[in-house]
Amino acid sequence: MKNFSILFFVLFLFVINTNAQDEKKGVDTVKYELDQVTISATRYPEKIIEVPYAVTIIPHEDLMNTKGYGLDEVLMRVPGVLAQSRDGNQDVRLVIRGFGARGSGDRSNSGTSRGIRVMLDGIPETVPEGRTSFDNIDLSLSYDIDVIRSNSSSLWGNASGGVINISTIPQFTGSFASLGGMWGSFGLQKYLWRSGATLGMGKLSANYSYTNFDGWREHSSSTRNTANIGLVSPIGDQTNIGIYLLATNNLFHIPGPLTEEQYISNPQQSNPVYKARDERRYNRFIRIGTTFDHKFDAMNEISAMAFVNPKDLDRSERGTYRDFTRYHLGGNLMYTNNYSFSSTVSNKIITGIDEAYQDGAILFYTLSETNGRGDVLKDNKREGANTFGAFFQDAVKVGKDWSFIVGGRWDDITYSAESFMDPEFGEQKKTFSGFTPKAGITYMLSPTHSIYANLGGGIEVPAYNEIDPAGTYGQDTVYLINPLLDPITSTTIEAGTKQVAFMSNTSFLQSLSYDLALYYIIINNDIIPYRGGRFYFTAGETSRMGAEAGVNLFFNYGISMDLSFTYSVNKYLEYTVDSAHYGNPGAFADYGDNDQAGVPDYFYFASIKYAPQFLSGLFLSLNINGTSEYYVDDANTISVPSFNIFGATLGITDQIKLSDHLYINGFITVNNIADEKYVACAFINPDVVNGVPIYIEPGLPRNVVASISLGIE
Repeated sequence: MKNFSILFFVLFLFVINTNAQDEKKGVDTVKYELDQVTISATRYPEKIIEVPYAVTIIPHEDLMNTKGYGLDEVLMRVPGVLAQSRDGNQDVRLVIRGFGARGSGDRSNSGTSRGIRVMLDGIPETVPEGRTSFDNIDLSLSYDIDVIRSNSSSLWGNASGGVINISTIPQFTGSFASLGGMWGSFGLQKYLWRSGATLGMGKLSANYSYTNFDGWREHSSSTRNTANIGLVSPIGDQTNIGIYLLATNNLFHIPGPLTEEQYISNPQQSNPVYKARDERRYNRFIRIGTTFDHKFDAMNEISAMAFVNPKDLDRSERGTYRDFTRYHLGGNLMYTNNYSFSSTVSNKIITGIDEAYQDGAILFYTLSETNGRGDVLKDNKREGANTFGAFFQDAVKVGKDWSFIVGGRWDDITYSAESFMDPEFGEQKKTFSGFTPKAGITYMLSPTHSIYANLGGGIEVPAYNEIDPAGTYGQDTVYLINPLLDPITSTTIEAGTKQVAFMSNTSFLQSLSYDLALYYIIINNDIIPYRGGRFYFTAGETSRMGAEAGVNLFFNYGISMDLSFTYSVNKYLEYTVDSAHYGNPGAFADYGDNDQAGVPDYFYFASIKYAPQFLSGLFLSLNINGTSEYYVDDANTISVPSFNIFGATLGITDQIKLSDHLYINGFITVNNIADEKYVACAFINPDVVNGVPIYIEPGLPRNVVASISLGIE
């Protein structure tokens, strides 16, 4: 706590010093302009400068020059967000301030994350139990991304240690269409169709992408087809609707973790067991969603959303063939009231409800000789999860300088499970419920400079594979639902500052924006995976404190820089386990004061971009990202070394006109220029076979991606 107090004191001095320097410069040398950038992942559009917690917006131009496969390509530049590609495709380990750290490894974790809420166009990709798959997310078909780095359980409920909202509707004023291709190392091929049309006052977009990746490691190939259609339109002076259709067909193979000896000798190899079983995921999704907004008058409005998302999932996993049928559906309803008490005091109240439900059958078969579905049905069961939440938030603005929020949410999450092959056990149920509060304050030092603080709670219930434990050496007697796991609850204290400054035209530095945040989090019942995620324990109490900085600099001569840095200290405070002492009744290990597994002390990203006018729309950028060493086990005996990875991109800033209606854009990127050998990701508390841990997922060596597209408008 002493270190945390020092961090807050440093932040306070920085803000006071910066504000004093601003006042000395005066209007002749520094021009302030109101920052109009808004974020929508906060339930309603808010100016980013006024939001009393840490938020980041990733604009369209940062998504354009990527292969678009994994969220790590853009989230690595966001402070506080650790995004690690496991195999070079969409399978990403995603961690925000320690939330989601366990979502990697075995036991149905491949291709999913935990603890972070992800949405497409405001419609949840995160299911009621808190898991998120990335099958539907293609950055090449996305327009921008909102990231809330603060715990948002008071607004979004379960598994909202951070929030990521991806928008797929582009901003355009006239009809357009483009066709593009992308080619890269290790058999990467991607083909894209993007189009948009105006329909009266409405906008219609239709997009499609096909991606095929042979993979660098053995048994890591993947193929994905994704299509989305979106229509947003007013249907009256005060009413807007949105209709969103999405379909995905995704197959990816899982190479599995390696031992340190295997990694040193040949990091390109796959885990022999994973390869022999042809471990893979084949997921098919369809999603239909609609949104509705209506203003009754200047003071009152409602908004609603509804969706249905059937899924067909096939897996080869741990020696069984698994056939999942899922039905995910839900929606929300929200009422907003805007009221002015006086010319200087205004009030906004939002209140609403969320409902989501997922259910479906799972058939477990033996593996055939060709690793397909075998002839023997081993189990037939269903898993259902329902989440209901009711929330409110009151935001008060006093004058031009002060704003306050206070709110909370009550959640009820119910799991149900039954086996049709063992009906004597009947249907088992478990319910988690609780209230999560939030309060925040913002003070505007100037129209584009604010300081803020907030205090709030968080809740995250165990995911289904965590309450349905795997048998281990015949010792587990729990069936279907584990009664030992309670929800993760947390309390977060956060403070920060944001500023956008515009300099004079004669200054070399034209503008800068920065975002600094400090946080302290206490977590109870932190869920910890063991044996690669086959079963789970809870740590009694965990603490996390950290500092995050994001800086954007724009200079004369077409030079710009982006910098982000995260430093954190993550500790188990109370944590004893007996899993380290099989065969020794009564023995246990005390991991109190150990580092939390899976979270590095620091990680960073930096880039510099050169786009002068004489290059006629071309740019050259260089970047570096890296992490410190971190432990992958609670005993703090197994660690992953630090790494620093360099990359470079030559591309087109927006588009180059070939004629009045025809344009071209594209890029070429070299990743890992130095061809560094590094561990990109790791299993947390991994399997140990004959005394040797199996945990390493190697990162890609030097690789190249090139893209070109032609468009008409």
